[in-house]
Amino acid sequence: MEYFAGLDVSMEETHICVVDRDGALVHEAKAASAPDAIEAELAKAPACRRVVFETGRMAPMLYHGLVALGLPVVCIESRQAYQALKSLATHKTDRNDARGLAHLARTGFFKPTHVKSLPAHAIRSLIIARKKLVGQRVMMENQIRGLAVVFGVRLPRALSPAFIEQALRASEGIDGLSAAMRGLIAARGAVLSAITAIDADMKKLARSSEACHRLMTIPGVGHLTALAFTAAVDDPERFRRSRDIGAYLGLVPRRYQSGEVDYTGSISKCGDRRVRTLLYEAANVMLTRYRGSLKLKEWALGIAKRSTMRKARVALARRLAIIMHAMLRHGTEFKPA
Repeated sequence: MEYFAGLDVSMEETHICVVDRDGALVHEAKAASAPDAIEAELAKAPACRRVVFETGRMAPMLYHGLVALGLPVVCIESRQAYQALKSLATHKTDRNDARGLAHLARTGFFKPTHVKSLPAHAIRSLIIARKKLVGQRVMMENQIRGLAVVFGVRLPRALSPAFIEQALRASEGIDGLSAAMRGLIAARGAVLSAITAIDADMKKLARSSEACHRLMTIPGVGHLTALAFTAAVDDPERFRRSRDIGAYLGLVPRRYQSGEVDYTGSISKCGDRRVRTLLYEAANVMLTRYRGSLKLKEWALGIAKRSTMRKARVALARRLAIIMHAMLRHGTEFKPA
């Protein structure tokens, strides 16, 4: 007899359900959301052919931990699981979700999703932290600019040395404004130091990675874009074709078809938003700043002439993603032609 398990994972505890091939309940329990605790609880039931749980914040740690313990775990997309679980139980509870996931494991009515490696998640964490810090810096600079303009002072570009000098000069002799300015400027300095430290770490990681070295041979692709792309792809072999990477990153047109209605809209914007933004910026750099002769650039400029510059950037970003994936898959460098 074959047995299947479903895990409904939360931050503190995981609901476990084991069923047999016919769907009969074999074992139900709760365990701490840790690989060792879940493995110990599953050991009380017959050996399972398949253990299924959904994507989420705990998924990478649990997946790699359970795989290391020898369990046949499968991670499935939470949006797909939600639609299936909604039809299996009237009331949404953790217990019912675990049962529903066990039945999905039994029937095979799911599509496995790739769980990225922990090093890829570490690089992604670094990129997210930098993005948040840059956002905080911009917010504080806008706040400083807004406080100064009340007194008729228009500050220059925020990254120029004159920005801080004029902000301090404008607040001299005004008790409340002076304290506010000095506090914001001190916080801005701390954030800038943190951004500089993260940039140094990212450059170090990019220099030590052969894959990033290859990707950075493309005009417009820097260390940030190369790191973000390698972390998003993780394993190039999980994509059967390089052209599939465009849909994975949300760079293909959205389509809706039903009967006589057949609508093609803007890009789907699925997947990693940060990587999609970086590819768009790289495409813009290639189109506007790169002065060399490049067939890829000429191809995109041809699209701009027929349509708009924005569509040309999106098309070039999608083509860059395809080329970068092929370079990672085959270990080749970019050859301008």
